[in-house]
Amino acid sequence: MNELSKGPRDDRWYLNLMAPNTKGDKFAWLDPTSIYINAEAFTDLLDDLQADLSDVECDVVAGLDAMGFVLGAALATRLGVGFLPIRKAGKLCVDTDIVSFGNYSGRIQEMEMRLPAFAPGTRVLLADQWVETGGTMDGAVRLVEQQQGVIAGMAAIAIEENERTNTYRKTYPCVSAVAQGSRWQTECNAQKLSSFDNYDSAACFPQTRRS
Repeated sequence: MNELSKGPRDDRWYLNLMAPNTKGDKFAWLDPTSIYINAEAFTDLLDDLQADLSDVECDVVAGLDAMGFVLGAALATRLGVGFLPIRKAGKLCVDTDIVSFGNYSGRIQEMEMRLPAFAPGTRVLLADQWVETGGTMDGAVRLVEQQQGVIAGMAAIAIEENERTNTYRKTYPCVSAVAQGSRWQTECNAQKLSSFDNYDSAACFPQTRRS
């Protein structure tokens, strides 16, 4: 068992595995993917999100390009529904709807969704790895609504607190591994986790299997 997992189960220990950005301002301020490679951490993350989604009914999970694919596909499997990728523009070989959005770095990008993706009235749960400014999520909302889908909710490892994301929380069911009111939420809002001070990449390594 990973040493970090020996803390209180309700403290969501796996958030300690997230790595700080070491590449500069053009990249997100942290990297949660080390959670995914650790089986115990990924399982506990999905357990927590699935529990928090118990009152949310959806027909499909839509994952946002690119790391939202990982979380979204895993959640779709857990929830027993299909998975829909919402991609950066120019990646799909079928007819698509396209919208423009501003990402966390302030750059204007385009994202697309297959056309048609679902029947009108389909309940779509949007999943992304991290919601910082909410611009990418806004693009996904517009794509779903353009095809008369219904936003069932939003799921992420963390949703930072700002004007746009606060509006999301008031409008849709929003769940995240980082719970509002926790010290994790305070640190995410400040974009500096205390766990960065003692970050150890080896703590994330998956266990090897030998015959």
